[in-house]
Amino acid sequence: QVQLVESGGGLVQPGGSLRLSCAASGFIFSIYDGSWYRQAPGKERELVATITRAGVTTNYLDSVRGRFAISRDHAKNTMYLQMNSLKPEDTATYYCKARLVREYWGKGTLVTVTS
Repeated sequence: QVQLVESGGGLVQPGGSLRLSCAASGFIFSIYDGSWYRQAPGKERELVATITRAGVTTNYLDSVRGRFAISRDHAKNTMYLQMNSLKPEDTATYYCKARLVREYWGKGTLVTVTS
């Protein structure tokens, strides 16, 4: 059973940090490119960042560049998104995606940034 499960979302104050995790099972995640996306209510889904199967990070959203960092641990079949200096506009549901030829998506984890 192919599955991606996000975790690590929650409520945080502006300026705080969270680390999201995306745990893959049922396939060899290490040979897939991985991405984080986010979507706020009433807004379009946007790509946050991508990390290739070789570990090269690309496609950072301009508004998160320098604050967020995507990474992966092949041994744990897991991808991460470290989010620092969080702003209210970062509030969204965050989704992970794995892509080789087909695409696999997780169900998302909600991040709420508010004072």
